[in-house]
Amino acid sequence: MREKLGFLVGILFLLCGLSFGRFVVEKNSLKVTSPEKIKGVYECAIGNFGVPQYGGTLIGTVVYPKANQKACKGFDEVDLSFKSRPGGLPTFLLVDRGDCYFTLKAWNAQKGGAAAILVADDKTEPLITMDTPEEENADAEYLQNITIPSALISKSLGDSIKKSLSGGEMVNMNLDWTEALPHPDERVEYEFWTNSNDECGPKCESQIDFVKNFKGAAQILEQRGYTQFTPHYITWYCPEAFILSKQCKSQCINHGRYCAPDPEQDFSRGYDGKDVVVQNLRQACFFKVANESRKPWLWWDYVTDFAIRCPMKEKKYTKECAEQVIKSLGVDLKKVDECVGDPEADVDNQVLKTEQDAQIGKGSRGDVTILPTLVINNRQYRGKLDKGAVLKAICAGFQETTEPAICLSEDIETNECLENNGGCWQDKAANITACKDTFRGRVCECPIVRGVKFVGDGYTHCEASGASRCSINNGGCWKKIQDGKSFSACVENSLHGCKCPPGFRGDGVNNCEDVDECEEKLACQCPECKCKDTWGSYECSCGSGLLYMQEHDTCISKDVRSEASWGFVWMVILGLAATGVAGYAFYKYRIRRYMDSEIRAIMAQYMPLDSQAEVQHASHGDV
Repeated sequence: MREKLGFLVGILFLLCGLSFGRFVVEKNSLKVTSPEKIKGVYECAIGNFGVPQYGGTLIGTVVYPKANQKACKGFDEVDLSFKSRPGGLPTFLLVDRGDCYFTLKAWNAQKGGAAAILVADDKTEPLITMDTPEEENADAEYLQNITIPSALISKSLGDSIKKSLSGGEMVNMNLDWTEALPHPDERVEYEFWTNSNDECGPKCESQIDFVKNFKGAAQILEQRGYTQFTPHYITWYCPEAFILSKQCKSQCINHGRYCAPDPEQDFSRGYDGKDVVVQNLRQACFFKVANESRKPWLWWDYVTDFAIRCPMKEKKYTKECAEQVIKSLGVDLKKVDECVGDPEADVDNQVLKTEQDAQIGKGSRGDVTILPTLVINNRQYRGKLDKGAVLKAICAGFQETTEPAICLSEDIETNECLENNGGCWQDKAANITACKDTFRGRVCECPIVRGVKFVGDGYTHCEASGASRCSINNGGCWKKIQDGKSFSACVENSLHGCKCPPGFRGDGVNNCEDVDECEEKLACQCPECKCKDTWGSYECSCGSGLLYMQEHDTCISKDVRSEASWGFVWMVILGLAATGVAGYAFYKYRIRRYMDSEIRAIMAQYMPLDSQAEVQHASHGDV
């Protein structure tokens, strides 16, 4: 029975490989810093186990053991230890490929005290992804305890490192995961490829534990809009020639369109593969309905509760149990059932059809062939399925300075701004700094404080700019209060810069000194003037009987000024009176002339003038 099952599953995997056929090796950067002759940046393939330091870097020195060079035995057996001494660099253990599983090499290196393991390929070929053992070897207890990062390097690089070490040279390098995941914007999109099956040994148990442990962080990120999460489920189709076989009927729904392996790999007992497909479909439909109601994060509650309340071992892996969980979460059960449809129908199920299409790699992402796994910003996650490791990977997907607070907590990353302010500019008095902590390290960037933007290089200089800059630490300019008077070198209407106010001189930033106008003969220069210097200004006065005129810098008599003032007033009054008399006389003259002309016109109509009579007599004589 096992042979038949293995044969069928093998066919399904083969067909899946032929249909999709593109596996992408995820890589990170390896930088050799010494010795000079091999110094440079190289690619290495991230292992699919351990904990890659997504978003971070690790600096160490390389050691190639004299014995147990393939690391297939524990290093305590050969009396070797790679634990770094206090003040020393961490040890990167270089081992050769072959003779045992990659995971066993990593486990032995970790127990020996190494901070990371480098596996040198044994032939010249493209890099591959080091994976966990398959099937019967996948239940080794140590697999879930590997925490050091691992990387496969090329044969040529391995040979170069070995040659340098044999010549007595120290090989130092940086393992850099800062660009292992793309981080284009302030939101991370990630997918979780999972399975509802809980009878696959340590791998299933690890997946259930991960979902339970990661649920809180996932829901915080989703509810606040930091991430866009989508769960996915892998299914295969049954070859047409086997659709009527017992194997396909027990492992597939919708007439062989969507299949999953038997949970126990035994058709005679327990649940069948088709039961797994139906539960996977129900979980996918639950997410679809919850997402449509704008509560996609409820998926984490459903999967967690289903694993606790409906396990296969207790024979509760049923539709009835799943419906109870759905009802308890307040999601519309009718819509979920409509989405699931009829598993016996000879038609496509649109949800599962979409899932099969999504398995095919697009762009920089390869085909999904590892289960469970995550795809973060369209790049497949490599490493242990662990809350801390996955959260680091997701945080590495945010654009710098946009990470949510959960990514900057102490258990996730270190705050470089806490030590020496990260080497950035700061104003301790105003508690203002240009250091910004990000998941991938600190950046020195002049801040914006209460709407006021600071400008500068962020490292040695930042100053407030804009119309309101004087409200923040006085724009970084000099300011002093003395004798109840306040003076400032910050100019409100200026975009930036500091200028000492009148009466002071200096750089305007650190110092403005009072100018002694009296000593420097800048004021009160008239012979009778008396000058007294004050802070930021001066006072001028004159002797008795004299008054100081500031605009003319002179002293004048108070009496003379008074007499001159009254004389001026009388002159104005007499001038106005003369102007009025002249105006009145002119007005009378014009009125009289006008009346005379009117009277003459009236009289001319009734009493002809002498000149008119003479003209009339002359006319009659001509006739």
